[in-house]
Amino acid sequence: MGTVKYLLDTHTLLWLLRGSKELSNTAKTTLNDTNVKKYVSAVSGYEIMYKYKLGKLQGFEDIAENYLNVLQKLGAEELPINTHHAHFAGKMEWEHRDPFDRLLAAQAVTDDIILITNDGAFQDVSWLKVLW
Repeated sequence: MGTVKYLLDTHTLLWLLRGSKELSNTAKTTLNDTNVKKYVSAVSGYEIMYKYKLGKLQGFEDIAENYLNVLQKLGAEELPINTHHAHFAGKMEWEHRDPFDRLLAAQAVTDDIILITNDGAFQDVSWLKVLW
């Protein structure tokens, strides 16, 4: 059995970086385990900067402006978006329209990664592995 891989949803990443009490105990335990492979999608970098520039993430300037350094300190690996991810995100049979969420779901499914999220949009998607 290979190493279990986890992809952090954008809010999970932000909550982890801020030490938020919003993180579930299961998520905290998993994210603090040095034996698991943690990934953060390039889409999260885009979402954070986009929402920060819109004024929706006040107080997150350090994370938005130093995103790659933040990932390195977390011990998380960047997960680039490739054509396969983008194509799958577009063709998924899922009514959810948020492009950030669709790309995260596509990456999790195509790369066989468990998505760590508290977002209700992901909770009842039978074809997606979710942890919270």
